[in-house]
Amino acid sequence: MASWTPDELRRIGAADELQIAPTLADGTLRPPTTIWVVPDGDDVYVRAVNGTDSSWYRSTRTRHQGHVHTDGVDRDVTLTDVPDSDPVNARIDSAYRTKYRQHDTAYVDMILTPAARAATLKLTPR
Repeated sequence: MASWTPDELRRIGAADELQIAPTLADGTLRPPTTIWVVPDGDDVYVRAVNGTDSSWYRSTRTRHQGHVHTDGVDRDVTLTDVPDSDPVNARIDSAYRTKYRQHDTAYVDMILTPAARAATLKLTPR
């Protein structure tokens, strides 16, 4: 299984936003959506701010694959659901609070809601 390089993790950690394009059932990519992204150790996570009802998130349900792009990082990825019971969620919450602290608290709080947490995905390079 592929992994993120140290340079990719650094770039993702420094990037304010990431473009994610889930792979649709027919194998094409959905138009990209701009989202927030956080690394945790050697892993990378995203959340759908509108939870599992987000259109881009719903499009991940069939193939669990996609493509991401940000600040020199351009990778095909596997999208793995992170259960709410997974302890990594507390670290992801903290990472979002830290990384996006310069943003209005109301926006940061939206990514920490139970609905957004239910739409947490781990991105693994392919």
